[in-house]
Amino acid sequence: MSAKQNVIEQALKLSETERLEIAEALYESVDGAADPGAQEAWDAEIKRRLNELDSGKVKSIPWAEARRRIAGDEHGSAGH
Repeated sequence: MSAKQNVIEQALKLSETERLEIAEALYESVDGAADPGAQEAWDAEIKRRLNELDSGKVKSIPWAEARRRIAGDEHGSAGH
């Protein structure tokens, strides 16, 4: 058995939480360095969107409506 196969076999014996922790650590090890400006860009985007909501420029919709739109049922199941 190769070292890789042995590691996989041993990892599969762990709890789900432990396997997720290992998967996360492995993913982060190959994901590369984080973009140094990414957090600032997200913060600016969040602030912009909150300002649009607060000013009334855009309106939020209920989750049920968003879910319907995502599923492609733009008019609701009753055909409004």
